[in-house]
Formats: sequence, C-alpha cells, structure tokens
Amino acid sequence: MDGRRISFKQTAARTAMLASLTVLVAACASAPSFDTPDAAFSGRVGLVETPVVVPGTQVKLAGSDFKPGQEVRLSYGGAALGQGPVVVGADGKFATQFTVPANAPVGTHPVVVSASKPAAALIHNLKVSPNLPLSGQDRYNAASQKLVPGLYQAAYSAKTDRVFVTAAVGRPPVSQSELVKVNAQTLAIEARVTPPVAPAGPARPGAAAPAAPGVYAVYGVAVDDTNGTVWVTNTRQNTVAVYRQSDLALVKQFDVGTVNHARDVVIDEALGKAYASATGTPRVVVIDTKTLQVTKTIEIKTGVRGADKSFSPMSLELDRANHKLYTVSMSTEEAAVIDTRSDAVEKVFVVEGAKSASGVAFDAKTNRLVVASQGSDNLVIVDAASGKTLHDVKVGAGALNVAIDHNRGLAYVANRGSGTVTVVSLDGKIVANLAGGTLPNHVIEDGKGSVFSVNKARGAEDPLGDRITRFTPR
Repeated sequence: MDGRRISFKQTAARTAMLASLTVLVAACASAPSFDTPDAAFSGRVGLVETPVVVPGTQVKLAGSDFKPGQEVRLSYGGAALGQGPVVVGADGKFATQFTVPANAPVGTHPVVVSASKPAAALIHNLKVSPNLPLSGQDRYNAASQKLVPGLYQAAYSAKTDRVFVTAAVGRPPVSQSELVKVNAQTLAIEARVTPPVAPAGPARPGAAAPAAPGVYAVYGVAVDDTNGTVWVTNTRQNTVAVYRQSDLALVKQFDVGTVNHARDVVIDEALGKAYASATGTPRVVVIDTKTLQVTKTIEIKTGVRGADKSFSPMSLELDRANHKLYTVSMSTEEAAVIDTRSDAVEKVFVVEGAKSASGVAFDAKTNRLVVASQGSDNLVIVDAASGKTLHDVKVGAGALNVAIDHNRGLAYVANRGSGTVTVVSLDGKIVANLAGGTLPNHVIEDGKGSVFSVNKARGAEDPLGDRITRFTPR
C-alpha cells in the first residue's frame, strides 16, 4: 500500500474498467484474423442434380474456378449449412450439399458461399419453389398424343379446328425442326414440314470455316384464318416465316435479322397486322399480312427509374375486340399495352410480384391481365386499368406460359419445372393442378372449353415428353 486513500466510487470505477478490458481482450482473442484476399477471384457456384428445389429438398451445390486448397463454407442468415468446410480440389472444383428445411418459405434465398486461404465470397440465390400436389383430375378429361421431338408452342385455328405445333431440337445449329398440323379432335398428325436450310453462321473464334447452317428452326406460332396462313418465329435466325395452313407450304421466309431473337407472334386479322416480339431488345416488329412487308418497329420504353436494363418483350396477347396488344418484360418486371390501330404504346406499368415474367393472357370480361413468371413461380392477376396486383398465386416451378378459358374464367398455367398445368380462377383460387408430363412449355385455348398443352422431353426415350394433351372440363 502506498498510503493513498481510494474512495468507494474510485474502486468501483476501476473494477468496471478492468472488467471492460477483460471482455475486450477475450473478444479480440476469439475474433478470426483476416485472411489474404483473393484479388482475382472468379469462382462460380450452381445447382447440380436438383434443378427444382422445394422445401425438404437435399441440395447439391458445385463450384468451379476456385483456388486449389481453398476451404469453402456455406451459410444462411449467419447459420452454417451442411457438414462444414469442403476443400477445393486441384482442378478448382468442389461439391457440397445440405437439406432445405421442410418449413422453408417459397422464394429466393441468399446462400453465402465463403472461401478462405485465400479469402473470397459470393452469394448464390437459391430459389425454393412451391410443391403443389396434383388435384382436380376428376374434373377433366385428358387426351394425350406423342408428336415429334422438341415441341415448343401451339396455335389453334377456329376455322379449321386444327392445332399447329412448332418443334426444334437442341442449340444452334439446329438440324431437327418441324411445323406440324394436328387434328384437334383426334390429335393425329395430318401434315408436317421441315423448314429450309438457313444461311451459314459466322465462323467461331479460331475456326477455319463458318458454323454449320442448320435450318430455320421454328419456335413461336400464330394462325391467320383470314389469309389461311401460319406464322412462325425463327428465334435462332432472328426472323419470322409464313406457311400455308392447308399443306404447310412455305409462303415467305423473311430475311435473317428481321426480328431480333423473335419469340412470340400474334395476328390482328381485322387490321391485317402481324406482331413479333424481339426479345432482348425493347421492340415489337409490325408486319403487313397482305404485302408481307415490315411496316413499323414499336419501341417500348421502361418506366422504371434508374433501370440499367431495357424492356424485353416475351409473350404477346391480343385483345381482338378492342385491338389492344399486351406483352410482359422478362428483364424489368413490367407489362405494356399497345394500341394496334395506331401501333402506339399506351402505357407501361410495373407488375408487382412478377420476377422474370414470360407468359401473359388477358380477359376482357373482367379486364384482368394474368402474368406467368419463371423467376417467382407464380401467376400474378392484375387489374389492367390500374395496374394493381390483385392476386399472387404460387403455382409451380418455372411458370412459363398461360392461357385463359374466357367462358369459365379460368387461367391455365404451364409450369415447366414442376411438370404441371395449374388451373386458377381469375379471383385467385387454385381449381386444379394437372399432370402436364415432362417440361410443359405452352398452353392454348380453343374458345370452346378445351385447352391444349405441349411439352418437351428429357431425351429420346422419355415416354412423357414431346406430347400434346387436350384438357376438357367434364
């Protein structure tokens, strides 16, 4: 003791200070040290073996372009996922797995992928899709028929009671593609044609010769009963073509580049106009159905402030009575309305709840627009006058296209990932969830109560793929 007096207050203050220092030292001792950062990190992560994730799914993630020897951990909301760190192999790759909780909500979940030695991190957006059980099969008669490989879209001719179906297999250069004419009652093929050979593509870097040409593969399709023709989109060649309904003879193959990445085509027969969506650009191309000449290109400007992306039109829907054309954007979560009399854009509005929208249909009786969205696995039902979302219905993985039975007020949604066709009333109630075979791709209605769905196959031996199915309410 040095003889100095220490008051009670001084003693308490010193004790408190020492306690604080003890806590700080302990915290510093337990805190992780910073690792050397990977300045040139280019790692990638993706799902393998589990293309569709629903609650309770065991998920396998694989990474590539990591550094050999790095230790990788997964976490969500601060909690670890899986069995701990996995070491990256000499090839820069790793694989790990974890189980999605059975009570996980539907939606996109950010999984943190962190690496050490050297340090790096990225976010993998894990989409958890609805797991909707089949229902309502007793309310429908279903007839199905195998057609040709690579079914894509279908269009119905009310004049001839025929369905025209497009098909294309694989990526460019596509050598197997057909336009098929089907009897709507028997589902038998009555005629089929392979498109002509397309011009050779540009040579790939380092290649000695131009890419093999393939054919003008057909994807989107629409009928023009006034002129007895069928219009198709040649997406890979950025153009469109016209065939005769009667024998599928080619009427006109438009030049390469006429419509960039042409996706959908619809016909306003009363006005003699064809409309094709140029996906990847903010444009819809207008073509005269008599002269077969391009007359206008409509540009759709996004209404999203500060958006770094432009409106990218996908499906097209025509309100024939009122000459209104509807389309949805895959990139900006918007819908647009075009007056086909003037070919002017009337309005563009945000579709709340739609992520990566692709399918669209309109019901004039209720003035409701329905939007099928791949990114959010839902059908969004919108008041077309106000743009307000009325119902957000979770239908299935990869909701791709939609058609409306206007007499019954029912929307049919093709869920490519779930393998189902979900039937939803226009007031947002699920009426049925029907088996759609492998990879349902498109749905159309015939105006008489029946709906036709076409689906793609997983390989040549898939018994449930490449089929057309007619659903008719009992």
